[in-house]
Amino acid sequence: MSSSNAADKAATKSGDGKLSGLTTWIDERFPLTALWKSQVAEYYAPKNMNFWYYFGSLALVVLVIQILSGLFLTMNYKPSSADAFGSVEYIMRDVEWGWLIRYIHSTGASAFFIVVYLHMFRALLYGSYQKPRELLWIFGMLIYFALMAEGFFGYLLPWGNMSYWGAQVIVSLFGAIPVVGDSLTEWIRGDFYISDVTLNRFFALHVVAIPFALVFLVIAHLMALHEVGSNNPDGVEIKKVKGPDGIPLDGIAFHPYYTVKDMVGLGVFLILFALVIFFAPTMGGYFLENANFDPANSLQTPPHIAPVWYFTPFYAILRAVPSKPLGAALMGIAVVLFVFLPWLDRGKVKSIRYRGPLFKFFLYSFAISFVALGYLGLQAPTPAYTMAARVFTVIYFAFFLLMPWYSSIDKTKPVPTRVTYHAH
Repeated sequence: MSSSNAADKAATKSGDGKLSGLTTWIDERFPLTALWKSQVAEYYAPKNMNFWYYFGSLALVVLVIQILSGLFLTMNYKPSSADAFGSVEYIMRDVEWGWLIRYIHSTGASAFFIVVYLHMFRALLYGSYQKPRELLWIFGMLIYFALMAEGFFGYLLPWGNMSYWGAQVIVSLFGAIPVVGDSLTEWIRGDFYISDVTLNRFFALHVVAIPFALVFLVIAHLMALHEVGSNNPDGVEIKKVKGPDGIPLDGIAFHPYYTVKDMVGLGVFLILFALVIFFAPTMGGYFLENANFDPANSLQTPPHIAPVWYFTPFYAILRAVPSKPLGAALMGIAVVLFVFLPWLDRGKVKSIRYRGPLFKFFLYSFAISFVALGYLGLQAPTPAYTMAARVFTVIYFAFFLLMPWYSSIDKTKPVPTRVTYHAH
């Protein structure tokens, strides 16, 4: 028995030695261990990060899911107006597990925007866009813009009737730009109308160009995050208070503490993700519109044309304005305004915990207006809905445009010098 244990220990040591030798060989040629330590094992994050901090890691997980599922879809998809719709039907009906891959990708598109919107809202709650995280926020917004472009280009690819007409409406908006509008619209389509050429170039952008940009921006976002450190619900900079060893007193190693915590969030997310895929993949027409199960038909307009739900807040702003050029301009401004938050916010504190009533009122009003505009953008336009959209559009823009005023005069609470943390 003892000899057997001795042999097992010897084998283990031999295996560990081989692994150590391999690691050393790699480290001499590539900083693997140094990267692991600096980015994970010895990256110290605030010890009071809460539920809202799940969504950044979940966004990274969904990006991987979308890239992998999209890769398998391209193996059977044909980007031509004659075959695109049929190839999607072929994937759904004849390719082994094709229906699952397609539903993973379509559900993942909506899941991506859900976690990104929640991630952005957390930044608004805790002031994660303020100094010294301005560049981190800008990289995040560039990811959001790239994600919107990726969603738009991919929207046309199934070549369903809603895809076709939705793309027709969105592309035509560029025609509202003075002087260059018509030429720009024709350049985007590659033709005088949505055609085979448009489908091919949207496919190339969706599959190659935008994913490369997204991966690059995510890497830049993570590098900026690890340079300035993670924010926390108190908005306190943990790097200011360090122990004799140089480690922040209010920080804990990202691994294993937050990797374990993120695994719990990932488990809950995957359960919900699977429930949607297997029991409600279309989500009543919100994730996959009913009209998209009919092939594209340039002679048959759907009764009500609306983009996918994650674009509808901005679509509602467009429809709320009688003038098409002004509506298109306001829609674009509504998206771009997020970039300027670090300079619009004149508040003395970061976290909602220590903000005054004015900021809380405007932030929660903005959140309600965003959800309301999203709902109104899905509905057929009526006088009552149009008026409601105008009211919520004013509230939406008031959050940004009045921020220098209300954030500077708002009464705030004293911010602690150390993070507040209660062990569970």
